[in-house]
Amino acid sequence: MLNVVRDLKGDGMTMVLATHEMGFAREVADQVCFLDGGVVRERGTPEQIFGDPQEERTRQFLRRIVEAGRL
Repeated sequence: MLNVVRDLKGDGMTMVLATHEMGFAREVADQVCFLDGGVVRERGTPEQIFGDPQEERTRQFLRRIVEAGRL
Protein backbone atom coordinates (compact mmCIF):
# COMPACT_ATOMS: atom_id res chain seq x y z
CA MET A 1 0.00 0.00 0.00
CA LEU A 2 2.77 2.43 0.87
CA ASN A 3 4.38 1.89 -2.53
CA VAL A 4 1.07 2.67 -4.25
CA VAL A 5 0.87 5.98 -2.39
CA ARG A 6 4.49 6.77 -3.34
CA ASP A 7 3.67 6.05 -6.99
CA LEU A 8 0.54 8.22 -6.91
CA LYS A 9 2.51 11.09 -5.34
CA GLY A 10 5.13 10.68 -8.06
CA ASP A 11 2.34 11.00 -10.63
CA GLY A 12 1.27 14.29 -9.03
CA MET A 13 -1.86 13.01 -7.27
CA THR A 14 -3.18 15.15 -4.43
CA MET A 15 -4.14 13.01 -1.44
CA VAL A 16 -5.28 13.34 2.14
CA LEU A 17 -4.11 10.43 4.27
CA ALA A 18 -4.44 9.51 7.91
CA THR A 19 -1.60 7.31 9.13
CA HIS A 20 0.28 6.19 12.18
CA GLU A 21 3.32 5.45 9.99
CA MET A 22 5.30 8.53 10.97
CA GLY A 23 8.41 7.67 8.96
CA PHE A 24 6.27 7.28 5.86
CA ALA A 25 4.44 10.54 6.53
CA ARG A 26 7.77 12.34 6.97
CA GLU A 27 9.00 10.84 3.69
CA VAL A 28 6.07 11.54 1.36
CA ALA A 29 4.01 14.39 2.83
CA ASP A 30 4.08 17.99 1.67
CA GLN A 31 2.07 19.03 4.73
CA VAL A 32 1.52 17.23 8.04
CA CYS A 33 -1.33 17.81 10.46
CA PHE A 34 -1.09 16.44 13.98
CA LEU A 35 -4.56 15.63 15.31
CA ASP A 36 -5.30 15.01 18.95
CA GLY A 37 -8.81 14.34 20.20
CA GLY A 38 -10.25 15.25 16.81
CA VAL A 39 -8.59 18.67 16.85
CA VAL A 40 -5.74 19.80 14.58
CA ARG A 41 -3.08 20.75 17.14
CA GLU A 42 -0.31 21.54 14.67
CA ARG A 43 0.18 21.86 10.92
CA GLY A 44 3.30 22.40 8.85
CA THR A 45 5.88 20.83 6.60
CA PRO A 46 7.35 17.49 7.65
CA GLU A 47 10.56 19.34 8.51
CA GLN A 48 8.68 21.68 10.85
CA ILE A 49 6.51 19.06 12.53
CA PHE A 50 9.14 16.35 12.93
CA GLY A 51 12.14 18.64 13.43
CA ASP A 52 10.79 21.49 15.54
CA PRO A 53 7.24 20.88 16.77
CA GLN A 54 5.76 23.92 18.48
CA GLU A 55 3.01 22.23 20.50
CA GLU A 56 3.82 20.26 23.65
CA ARG A 57 1.31 17.56 22.74
CA THR A 58 3.06 17.03 19.39
CA ARG A 59 6.44 16.81 21.13
CA GLN A 60 5.06 14.23 23.59
CA PHE A 61 3.63 12.11 20.79
CA LEU A 62 6.82 12.19 18.73
CA ARG A 63 8.93 11.41 21.78
CA ARG A 64 6.86 8.25 22.37
CA ILE A 65 7.14 7.25 18.71
CA VAL A 66 10.92 7.67 18.75
CA GLU A 67 11.26 5.76 22.04
CA ALA A 68 9.24 2.91 20.54
CA GLY A 69 11.64 2.82 17.57
CA ARG A 70 8.96 3.76 15.07
CA LEU A 71 10.61 6.92 13.77
